[in-house]
Amino acid sequence: MGTVDLHVVWFKRDLRVRDHEPLTRAAERGPVLPLYIVEPDLWRQPDSAAQHYAVIEQSLTELRATLSKLGSPLIVRTGEAVTVFQQLMRESEGFAHIWAHEETGNNFTYRRDRAVLRWARASGVAVTEIPHDFVVRRLTSRDDWSAIARERMAQPIFVPPAKLNPVALRNGSTLEPGPIPTVAELHLSPSRSVAPNEAGEMAGRQTMKSFLETRCVGYERNLSSPITAWDGCSRLSTHLTYGTVSLREVIGRTRRAAGLNPSYRFSLKAFEERLHWRSHFVQKLEDQPSLETDSYVSGFDELRLDPASNALAADRLEAWMKGKTGFPMIDACIRSLNETGWINFRMRAMLMSFASYDLWLDWRATAPYLARSFVDYEPGIHYPQVQMQSGTTGINTIRIYDPVKQGLDHDPNGDFVRRWVPELGGIDGAAVHQPWLLADTFWGVPNGYPPPIVNHADAVAHAWSSVDQIRLRARKSGESAAIHEQHGSRRPKKR
Repeated sequence: MGTVDLHVVWFKRDLRVRDHEPLTRAAERGPVLPLYIVEPDLWRQPDSAAQHYAVIEQSLTELRATLSKLGSPLIVRTGEAVTVFQQLMRESEGFAHIWAHEETGNNFTYRRDRAVLRWARASGVAVTEIPHDFVVRRLTSRDDWSAIARERMAQPIFVPPAKLNPVALRNGSTLEPGPIPTVAELHLSPSRSVAPNEAGEMAGRQTMKSFLETRCVGYERNLSSPITAWDGCSRLSTHLTYGTVSLREVIGRTRRAAGLNPSYRFSLKAFEERLHWRSHFVQKLEDQPSLETDSYVSGFDELRLDPASNALAADRLEAWMKGKTGFPMIDACIRSLNETGWINFRMRAMLMSFASYDLWLDWRATAPYLARSFVDYEPGIHYPQVQMQSGTTGINTIRIYDPVKQGLDHDPNGDFVRRWVPELGGIDGAAVHQPWLLADTFWGVPNGYPPPIVNHADAVAHAWSSVDQIRLRARKSGESAAIHEQHGSRRPKKR
C-alpha cells in the first residue's frame, strides 16, 4: 500500500507546467513525484515514428529542467507502464495516488490505460484522471458535447505551482531521475530532424505569440496554399499534439488578441473555428476507438485494394509514398511532407483523397504512413479525418480533389512544384501542373519523371459509382443515421 501524502503526476501528451490541472491539484495535497514513462512497445506501433519521439525527447529535457527549478525533477522510466508503476512503488517506498490527464490516443494507449487502472484498483492506489482539452469521456449524447466544451473553455487557466515538495525517502536519499532515452537508444529508424520551434513549452509559447501578434493576418486566405500556409498557419499543431501548450490557453489568448486588434478579428475568428473542429474530431475517436481499424460504415471495409495482398495496390502505394505518381502537385506535397513533417490541411485532404479515390487504396494501408509522416500526428484527428477524406463515414459529403485544379488554384506559378519536383524544373509557369500535355520528347528528361499513374477521370468515375452504392445501402439500413446520432455535428445551420 502507498503512503498517504505522495502523489504521482503521470505526464503523457501534456508536457507542460502551465494549465496542467493534475500537477497543480496534486501539488496542493502533498509531495509530488512527476513521472514520464517511455514505452518501447508504443514506439513499435505502425503509426509511431522517430520524429514523434524526437519532439518528446526535447520536450522532456525542458520539462525536467522546469520541474527541477520548482523542486521535484521529472522522473523518467522506460518499460511497460504497469511494470514501471510496480517498480516505482518499491523505489518511492509507496504512493497512494496517481494524477493524470485523460488521453485519447491510439489503441495501444487505450489498452495501456485500462491495464494501469486495473493494477491501481488491485493495489489500493487512487487514480484521478482529469479531462484534457474539451474531449468528454463517457459522453452519453453528442447533443451535450458543445455545452460541456463551452463550460470547460470558460474555466480559468491553472497556474504552475510556486513550489513542489520533493520526494523524501526514509534513508534521506532521493529518487534517481533516470535517463531520457534517445532515438538511437530506442532503436527507432532514422528520420528527419526536429526544428527548434517544434518542441517544448517555451517554443510553443513563442510560436503562439508570433502567430497572434503578427502571422495571423490573412490566416483565412493563407491556410489553403502550401506556399503561404507554412508561415500563415499557426504552426501550433505539434504543440497541441504533445501538450506543450494547452488548447484552453490558445483559445483564450486568441480571443484576447482579437479584442485588442480589431483588424485581426476576422482572421482569428477563422482560427478559433479550426480549434473548435479539432476537439470535435478527437471526440469521435474517444467515443469509438475502433475507428482506428474499422470503417464507420462496415460495407467499406472490403471495398478497396489492399497492398498487402494485391501487387497493383502495392506498386501504387509505393509510388504515392515516394512522390512518383506522375501528378506534380501530389508528388510535390508528399515529398515536402516527407522532408519537413508538415503540410497544410487542404493538401493533406488532397493526398488522402487521391490515395483513396484515384489509386483505390484501402485507407488502413495509407493512414499509418501519413501518421508516421505528420510530426503533429494526433490520433483523434487523424483517423476520423482519414475516413472522412476516404468517404467511409456514410454521413459526410464525398470530396474528390482534382490534383491539377488544386495545383492551379494554390500554386498558380508552379513554384512549389518546381521546388519539390526538380525533374520538372525546366517547365515554366502553370504548365508544370500538366506536363503530359507537352511534346513527347519531355518524357525521360531530366531524371525520367513518370507519366500519370492513373487516368484521373476514369478513376473518379469508378470511385463515385462504387462508393455511392455502399452509401445508399447504409442510408436504407439506418446505419448512416446511427453514425450521425453518435458522431454528427450538432451546430445550428447558418441562415
